[in-house]
Amino acid sequence: MYAIVDIETTGGHASAGSITEVAIFIHDGKEIVQQYETLVNPGMPIPRYIQALTGITDEMVENAPPFEAVAEDVYQLLQDKIFIAHNVNFDYSFLRHQLDLCGYRLQSKKLCTVRLSRKVFPGFPSYSLGNLCRQLKINIQNRHRATGDALATVQLFEMLMASDTQGAIAQALNGRSKDKWLPIHLPQEHVEELPSTPGVYYFHNEKGKVVYVGKARNIRKRVTSHFTGNNAGRQRQEFIRNIHSITYEKTGTELMAFILESVEIRRLWPQYNNAQKRIESKFGFYLFEDQQGYLRLAIEKRRKYSTPIYTFNMIAEGHTRLRELIREFSLCPKLCFLQTSQDECVGIADKTCKGACNKKEKPAKYNKRVMQAVEHLQSEQPSFVILDNGRMASEQSCILMEKGKFYGMGYVPRDVAVSGSEMLKDWLTQYPENEFILNLLRTYASVNAGRLLAI
Repeated sequence: MYAIVDIETTGGHASAGSITEVAIFIHDGKEIVQQYETLVNPGMPIPRYIQALTGITDEMVENAPPFEAVAEDVYQLLQDKIFIAHNVNFDYSFLRHQLDLCGYRLQSKKLCTVRLSRKVFPGFPSYSLGNLCRQLKINIQNRHRATGDALATVQLFEMLMASDTQGAIAQALNGRSKDKWLPIHLPQEHVEELPSTPGVYYFHNEKGKVVYVGKARNIRKRVTSHFTGNNAGRQRQEFIRNIHSITYEKTGTELMAFILESVEIRRLWPQYNNAQKRIESKFGFYLFEDQQGYLRLAIEKRRKYSTPIYTFNMIAEGHTRLRELIREFSLCPKLCFLQTSQDECVGIADKTCKGACNKKEKPAKYNKRVMQAVEHLQSEQPSFVILDNGRMASEQSCILMEKGKFYGMGYVPRDVAVSGSEMLKDWLTQYPENEFILNLLRTYASVNAGRLLAI
């Protein structure tokens, strides 16, 4: 079965753009047996040049469903089908990215009608969909709309199948096999395709939802170990029965696999992952300006999406550190919330407070010392890069810690000189940090200090 697909988007690439329209035609090799089409609210403005090209306007998608509302329908149509599109990597990357954000991990065999056309119909001056259709007398209606272009691709694919005397289509597809030791619903090729490298793997249920995330030094070996035990307990048997597919993401090192696993567990909240789901009680220093213009340092419990200037695990640790800053930089205990009573500021007596709390010291002068304290805190936090093996010989993996915070990780070509954090960020993916990741990196840095690149 084939899923012949076309999408319209806001432009750009999968991680920056959004989908505005989807059309899917299910084909059995002879004819269309099912079709699906919908506009999609992209959650962002559609650029004017895209509106002019496709005819899809912001007003047209205003009341359309967001992608998460159609994700399950789209996934159910695409799973277990051969994914076909003209310039397939574009459509596939967008749909896979959007499905991944909704917890559905798409991993389909793909056929590209551009590449197939070059083999089956050699010698054409252009293999764009419009030019191919003119050469082959295929009538396109609603050009640059998902349904119109997908229907044209259906006709093109039918012509490719009829004209493929050299087996170009068959050469692009892999055979299937089975093995008794695997879970009953898991295709053998999902295991055969697993690499023997570090990375993260995902188990999916029958609806494609991620139900377990794991990390490994050797992905294939670790995945196999899940199925070779003899535990007949209810929980394990239910777990095995619910595995219908496996996908993975390679990482350069086991350390990166640990980090990515932690990020993914918190993002996807999989059913069978129990570790790392606890809510962390962690605190931080927060900086804000009050109505009188004074900068104030406050200890608060860390909240999601908040950005503290300094973090710690125990509130007593924060009080100790804040008192040190008050003494060192002559800050006001009241403005730092260490004294909440209406009594005279204790900092007046020991001369740490210079009168900011009773407005005898101007905000500009006091705020200068607050910023010096903040800069002092940040200067104490380490900034370093961990460079190690990449996923292939031509690249090296890179993990960036910046002023005590985990920025992200990624891969840098080996011929690129690492000269600072700003240039590295062009190559890295930013990830949310958590206490597990910070402790992991702090421990690694203390044990492997000689392998760190200070920045």
